[in-house]
Amino acid sequence: MNQPFRPGCERSATIRERGQHEVFCGLTSIIWLHRKVQDAFFLIVGSRTCAHLMQSAAGVMIFSEPRFATAIMEERDLAGMADMHDELDGVVEKLLARRPDIKMLVLVGSCPSEVIKFDLGKAAERLNRNYAPKHRVICYSGSGIETTFTQGEDNFLAALVRDEPDAGKSQDSAKLVVAGCLPDVVEDQFQRLFKDLGIDGVHFLPGRTSAAMPKIDRSTRFVLAQPYLGAAAQALESRGASRINAIFPLGEEGTTAWLKAIADAFEVSEERFETVTAPARKRAWAALSHYRHLLSGKRVFLFPDSQLEPSLARFLAREIGAQIVEVGSPYLHREHVAGELALLPPGVALSEGQDVDRQIDRCRAADPDLIVCGMGLANPFEAEGRLTKWSIEFAFTPIQGYEQAGDLAELFARPLVRRNALSGKPATEEGASCS
Repeated sequence: MNQPFRPGCERSATIRERGQHEVFCGLTSIIWLHRKVQDAFFLIVGSRTCAHLMQSAAGVMIFSEPRFATAIMEERDLAGMADMHDELDGVVEKLLARRPDIKMLVLVGSCPSEVIKFDLGKAAERLNRNYAPKHRVICYSGSGIETTFTQGEDNFLAALVRDEPDAGKSQDSAKLVVAGCLPDVVEDQFQRLFKDLGIDGVHFLPGRTSAAMPKIDRSTRFVLAQPYLGAAAQALESRGASRINAIFPLGEEGTTAWLKAIADAFEVSEERFETVTAPARKRAWAALSHYRHLLSGKRVFLFPDSQLEPSLARFLAREIGAQIVEVGSPYLHREHVAGELALLPPGVALSEGQDVDRQIDRCRAADPDLIVCGMGLANPFEAEGRLTKWSIEFAFTPIQGYEQAGDLAELFARPLVRRNALSGKPATEEGASCS
């Protein structure tokens, strides 16, 4: 099951692993999605465990009335002693009566609902007939079975695109769709850059409201802002849109290459591109310089967790000067991340999938200075005296674009700064290798 795979275009073997794995649940993507789409409500069809997970991960109590909740499946539901469709209809009726401001209700499948084969798509169709157009109802799977937590966003965006084949029928087609949930501040920064480059007709997916879905057809181009959007890309291509191939906008190099690919697709002149991007590029490099002395030469091991790992490794190696020991990713969409893989230093170990025990053994043997991993692995590693960084923080934190380049570097530097502070060393002094 665990064996090297040798595609002809790669410089080194990829370790393909299929064993025990540790991942965060796909439901957690709701935390950033519900903040982005401001008139949507995410209703998880799941167990009490799902409810506890979401409450803990989001850091909110239910009495604060966030725009997500759990329709809890009891033992009677799991045993088939109750009609799940009738019970869900009752929960939705009460919810929409209490929260009439909801414009889009998103039913989210979970491990329990999928295990009992509950047809969430059928439920969404029925509820949409009952409540549309006042309340639109769609669904997607956020199950943690054989998925990573970022795939929840991928499935949601794919559901948005598939659900609206006639979206924006009276509008002009979108010229450019930026696919991937970006914080509002990052979206605003990119929107200003596109305007300065003379690119109009730009839409972000998802938008800030449920009605922001543009018309997509063969005249539409799209670019991915996140590397884990395989299903969303497929859905956009099924509508006729064509993908702009680019690496991802992490760091100065990644953001410049991403914007350059878009600019070339829209025939923006070299002179205009340089004029527009030069000030922001200068600011990004200045911000990175504050952390380069802390991270340069540090050996970093990235466990598979979010599919952001190849992009993060490229950023660390080329913009910060870190040494990459191994880059793990739950799944490598080779067409989408080909540019990132090509920029990794020669000889870097690359693994796809997970066999957590084997990867832990390799990590211990390599004895890196910093380990990027999930929370379930971080505490045991910390107990061994090793420095770790939670990989989920890169999903929750604004890290894309020029203005966030320094923030991205600071996330990696934070464990080193913390260790120096605890040991009494100045924050500017390099920390000793962890063992």
